Amino acid sequence: MNLTAKKSEELIFNTSYEAFDEAVIAASKNIPILVDFWADWCPPCNALTPILERVAHAYGGKFLLAKVEVDEGHNMKLAGHYGMRGFPTVLLFVDGELKGRWHSAKPEHWVRDFLSEHGVEE
Repeated sequence: MNLTAKKSEELIFNTSYEAFDEAVIAASKNIPILVDFWADWCPPCNALTPILERVAHAYGGKFLLAKVEVDEGHNMKLAGHYGMRGFPTVLLFVDGELKGRWHSAKPEHWVRDFLSEHGVEE
């Protein structure tokens, strides 16, 4: 199966505390997963969302974008587990391991550079 041939709607998905191990950790053994921890009340989160989505579509399946709404369910426990102090925080998982992170909104070129530095090329 060609992992880069995913449908557009499969490139971005919502996940949660309960599903994280399977949807992100295990899945990242097959394809890099960028995880956006965000909140609806957070202006930088709302600024970063369209940038991340645009980059995910541009890369066409070279990585997947997982979204975690920190105010839903037990998701704040997940944010605490990864030592987050503010939102948005973005984590990159590759081969089942956390490989990189950043917090706050960043411009598109910065996101692309971050991915490239971690071996995810367009």
